[in-house]
Amino acid sequence: MTARVALAATGLAAPLVVLAIALLPRFDAATWENHPAHFWLVLAAAAVSVALGYAVSEAARRRRDARLFLVSLAFVAAAGFLGLHALATPGVLLGKNAGFELATPVGLVLAGALAAASSLEFGPARSRALVARSRLLLGALAALLAGWAVVSLAELPPLDGPVQGEQLDRWQVALAAAGVLAYGLAALAYLRVYRRRRAVFVFTVAVALALLAESMLVIAFAVNWHVSWWEWHVLMVLAFAFIAYSARREWHEERFSALYLDHVLRGARDVSVLFADLQGFTAFSERSDPATVTAMLNAYWERIVPMIEEEYGGEVHQLIGDAVMAVFNKDGERPEHALLAASAALALQREAAAVAAEHPGWPRFRVGVNSGEVAAAVVGAERGHRKHGVVGDTVNLAARLESEARPGEVVIGAGTYRRLPDGALVEPLPRLQVKGKQEPVDAYVLRALDGAREEAR
Repeated sequence: MTARVALAATGLAAPLVVLAIALLPRFDAATWENHPAHFWLVLAAAAVSVALGYAVSEAARRRRDARLFLVSLAFVAAAGFLGLHALATPGVLLGKNAGFELATPVGLVLAGALAAASSLEFGPARSRALVARSRLLLGALAALLAGWAVVSLAELPPLDGPVQGEQLDRWQVALAAAGVLAYGLAALAYLRVYRRRRAVFVFTVAVALALLAESMLVIAFAVNWHVSWWEWHVLMVLAFAFIAYSARREWHEERFSALYLDHVLRGARDVSVLFADLQGFTAFSERSDPATVTAMLNAYWERIVPMIEEEYGGEVHQLIGDAVMAVFNKDGERPEHALLAASAALALQREAAAVAAEHPGWPRFRVGVNSGEVAAAVVGAERGHRKHGVVGDTVNLAARLESEARPGEVVIGAGTYRRLPDGALVEPLPRLQVKGKQEPVDAYVLRALDGAREEAR
């Protein structure tokens, strides 16, 4: 850790040294007015930022994580205003425009404020509420961008004419001060997260935010087309590229998990877990060629997987050969998860029976369902396979119940049975002595739900 911090400190000191040298009279007179280079530099930063924003927003919606959503919103805000700034490059597209000239520092300040807000630790309820309003917030950001563009192009107050050099300086100094404060606070907050988690990606984010703080500081001293002016553009690109490169090195599943809120990274959930596998799959595979086995599995999964996820709100956690594991209420928004899981299990057997009826030699599914508390957490190595899974006795028992079911049956645990509404038709089994449990467990064969299936959807 010490070596990493020392290396980062050296890297962060370099831009300040460059700024000090650039402001010396000997170097300050040097200018390089290259409009295409400016246009493509800013546009590249915008492209990287919007790509990051999209990737992070997908993870935010999947995990209902407010921190990730605010980070994605910060990237989108930066990208939008960077795009407007690129349009102000003289002689390229629209040309010089007061509002578009100020767009980059405005966008970076807004992104900094969002980044600072993202460092807060939201609880489960507030996190879900914020993510539920994601479309509204994205719409508000889009409206802000559109409004800035309209005011700039129409030259309405306060952007009702060319901005003189002194005016531009005052605007930039004010924006720079706000930006340094926002990014500085965000960098310190993520550094605290890093000290708790020791995740390299979090450290990368903290360093990138510090680079953006430095870019805002440089803005306060920059003179158009001088070395200092180019420096803050380069710092901005480096910060976004640094995050993109570091994210690319993370394991593709749960790529941004190092930034998750605490309750998303590891937290207790009340869920229902469904396991199903094909009885006789090994024998079928032995007497069939691989192409036939693959066709059989695909025929089942094409009917079963969409049904579990789209009709019953389950998350198909994994497919392992002939087995499927699905989790219901992993996001904490499905209090009726036991009914959903039980309904999905019965529907799975109906769908599988319909497929098997056309292929009499195909094996049939056995299904187990159990409900209770689990730990929903990111498991795996930091530099290897990583997944957001559920672990605990509830999961283990669901797998054991599945092995007790006969082909075509659904066996549920006592935890699921207690959560089902009245009217569930079950057949009690003799108390089961299952592997890993010291005491026998209660289990039931689920026959029907008496109309509760429609209520579960």
